[in-house]
Amino acid sequence: MIADLLAILAVSFGCLLFWQQRRQAEIAKAAIARKCQQLELQLVSVALGSHKLKTPEGLWRFHTVYQFEFSSLGDDCYQGKLTMLGFKPVSFDLPPHRL
Repeated sequence: MIADLLAILAVSFGCLLFWQQRRQAEIAKAAIARKCQQLELQLVSVALGSHKLKTPEGLWRFHTVYQFEFSSLGDDCYQGKLTMLGFKPVSFDLPPHRL
């Protein structure tokens, strides 16, 4: 009886984590699309980079890094990064690109 309850709770927790990850991915993609539109860049693709525990500043915070590809003139491709803390975009890292 207790084992069944724990199994149901574990599956429910796994579903919750998956649902929250999908929600975060949608928010990240929208933020990346807005940033590319502001800078007049063409968004090529968005991918989940990794989940990390330590920020580049040295703070212990669980965050997610999304990698994306963009083009400035249509014949080139650059890779950028977006760091998300929870559901909030924290920082964009865009390499120098042609205008």
